[in-house]
Amino acid sequence: MISSPTIVPVILSGGSGTRLWPVSRPERPKQLLSLTAEETMLQLTVTRTDGCAAAAIGRPVLVANAAHADIIAAQMESAGIDDYRVILEPFGRNTAPAIALAALEARPDDALLVMPSDHTIADIAAFHAAIARALPLVNEGWLVTFGITPDAPETGYGYIQMGEICADGVHQVARFVEKPDAERAAVMLEQGDHAWNAGIFLFRSDAYLAALGRHQPAMLAAATAALEGAVRVDKHVAPDPQAFAASPSESIDYAIMEHEPLVACVPVDMGWSDVGSWDALHAISVKDAGGNAVRGNALPIGVNNCLIHTDGPRVTLVDVDDLIVVVSQGEVMILRRGDSQKVRKVTEAIRDAEMSQAAE
Repeated sequence: MISSPTIVPVILSGGSGTRLWPVSRPERPKQLLSLTAEETMLQLTVTRTDGCAAAAIGRPVLVANAAHADIIAAQMESAGIDDYRVILEPFGRNTAPAIALAALEARPDDALLVMPSDHTIADIAAFHAAIARALPLVNEGWLVTFGITPDAPETGYGYIQMGEICADGVHQVARFVEKPDAERAAVMLEQGDHAWNAGIFLFRSDAYLAALGRHQPAMLAAATAALEGAVRVDKHVAPDPQAFAASPSESIDYAIMEHEPLVACVPVDMGWSDVGSWDALHAISVKDAGGNAVRGNALPIGVNNCLIHTDGPRVTLVDVDDLIVVVSQGEVMILRRGDSQKVRKVTEAIRDAEMSQAAE
């Protein structure tokens, strides 16, 4: 019997969070904000393995944007979290190189629990139980992903088709599916053998690095060189920028998971959300009797099913339904609930306008 490895939480915190503009911005993206609780989403993620009895939990490794170093340090201190390490990416190269940096920092037999820093999980016990189901295969060198049991034909997520059962409550992955259109999503939901791809993984450090060597040798070489030339100060590890720039930019799904034979999925219903839009935030928020999610100084009168978020001025809504109203940092945004994916158009329009002004 192989002893269970130490689980090292690896928290990916490099995202810019523009889909929750104007609250979330590149200088302070959504993982660094208190959107779903008093704690920030990053603080909630770092403590997500607290109480997990599946294995010993090691020191968390955060992989983050170098520009956020001071904010992260302040948030960890305010949360009473002192035993952690931060790898400060000089620029983003997607998830596969970020995880490579964490794997190289870890011990070969550590089990890396890779988690995005800007997701929520309501049922922590279910998550811990899923980790326990995955560990026997992880000990054998499998790469494991956690698939969210779908409850709707969502088109905003990738899907995982599950194959044969390879352990208790674990399936070998048959294939990864790109974000589908509505018709295809409905078919997969009806089939019942697909799960949403949440981007949460568990595997041994050496297993991941071996797979990287097989499929992405240039990425492995760049990450290795970047850490060999890293500057280390206290909890901070700053990889060499020139070496890291040589890494291809690729997600773990495309770079590794779609090519390896020993890839498994643990389907789990754990109250997961990627909080990928204002609509998603409304769905998971505490609501009043009218279905309104209110944060800040707001006064809804005769209002139903709205999200109101203000960081200062009072916002009063009267006899309207199904709106998203956000006031933050001097910006005001109003749109229909259900249309929050259009926020991307807003940020693109603002960027284009700023570029045009700068060129004048």
